[in-house]
Amino acid sequence: MELPVKGIIPPLVTPLADIDTLDIKGLENLIEHVISGGVHGIFILGTTGEATSLSYELRKELIKRTSETVNHRIPVVAGITDTSVKGSLEVAEYSAKMGIDGVVIAPPFYVPISQEEMREYLEIIVPKLQLPFLMYNMPGCTKMHMSLETIKKSKELGSIGIKDSSGDMSYLYALIREFKDSPEFSIMTGTELFLPDTILHGGHGAVAGGANLFPKLFVDLYNALLARDLERIAVLRDLVFDIDSTIYNVGKHKSRIIKGIKCALSVMDICNDYVALPLHKFKEVERKIIAQHIVNLNKIIC
Repeated sequence: MELPVKGIIPPLVTPLADIDTLDIKGLENLIEHVISGGVHGIFILGTTGEATSLSYELRKELIKRTSETVNHRIPVVAGITDTSVKGSLEVAEYSAKMGIDGVVIAPPFYVPISQEEMREYLEIIVPKLQLPFLMYNMPGCTKMHMSLETIKKSKELGSIGIKDSSGDMSYLYALIREFKDSPEFSIMTGTELFLPDTILHGGHGAVAGGANLFPKLFVDLYNALLARDLERIAVLRDLVFDIDSTIYNVGKHKSRIIKGIKCALSVMDICNDYVALPLHKFKEVERKIIAQHIVNLNKIIC
């Protein structure tokens, strides 16, 4: 991969046919959809990809088929977050074997750990990795908001960047300031509404869930930000906000973002909307709302 990692990288949903079967055609459709939209890379097995709800066999099949379908047209990184070092390394080793370009590490979930323990964990796992790695700050799922010291330690160990999904703007600014003299170290926001602030203040891009749906919109916004085209930025930023206020706000549970993206992709005839247990896909009443949102969004985006 060229450094720094930059641009628009969709955290790909994992198209499923049923509880433990990949929607292969849907995956191929989705990959071609985002690549045709001009994205700069793909992130599989993240939160939006429901990684921790998938069996190891299914994760490996996703890695293999994604690598084969992308065929080195753009970089692919795979999440290896797990509750055990062995589990993480098993996925990391398979990713390297299948030609994936890098891996993404978040803190092991379920058991709360300290910053010191996280740094010690990195000292153990990183020397065993065969691929470049990025950090993933996702405190809403891992119980840990990684400190600047922990991210600095990861960089000392070889990290090439961080995806920050904390939703904490002051933390994002602190990351950008801390690593401003390390241009090869990438600062990517996982909060897509933060993309303008990220780029305009010296960051590198976004791992944007909405780019599963409208990849060209996010790429166009990214390019407008690089060009400092303030008029176009304002228009495109509002369209990104429209996705956030519609697709992501159907339903009442926190899982509504994953469900909303998958449902929208199904409405768009790209892939199945099956959601991995313990979640369940939207019912017909919610699907109709999503369908109308897609009709409305297509009118103003496409």
